[in-house]
Amino acid sequence: MQRPKAQTAALLASPEDTEQQFYEALQSADLDRLMNVWSDEDDVSCVHPGGPRLVGCGAIRAAFETIFQQGAIGVTPERVRRIHTGDTAIHQVLERITMATPEGQQSAWVIATNVYLKTAFGWRMVVHHASPGTAHDIQEVIEEPATLH
Repeated sequence: MQRPKAQTAALLASPEDTEQQFYEALQSADLDRLMNVWSDEDDVSCVHPGGPRLVGCGAIRAAFETIFQQGAIGVTPERVRRIHTGDTAIHQVLERITMATPEGQQSAWVIATNVYLKTAFGWRMVVHHASPGTAHDIQEVIEEPATLH
């Protein structure tokens, strides 16, 4: 059962709060909780690793409903880089996906960009774009500032 947006706004007081709610919903396969973090805008979008662009809450909900039929997602956000300006926040996240295999627990990596907008009902997700990653992606390539002499 979805919570009213106004009631949920208290849980989404910052982009970090919204991101926490998003990942906790993935970890518990809670579709209603997950959809409560999304904005009601028609042009919200989501791209799963290797998948098409999903536009609109209905398409996003249907995709996550299918994913959750397999159960909860053992995802942990790591190495979050944040850009926050005004009513927009962009988080680049290295996600660790943990799964049980015949060889024991294995980790896979996903690189995600999450975009949040501040609304009257708290900070809401408007974009989640995820790409497959590798263990090598734990290392970041950072440009060193140029030194002028």
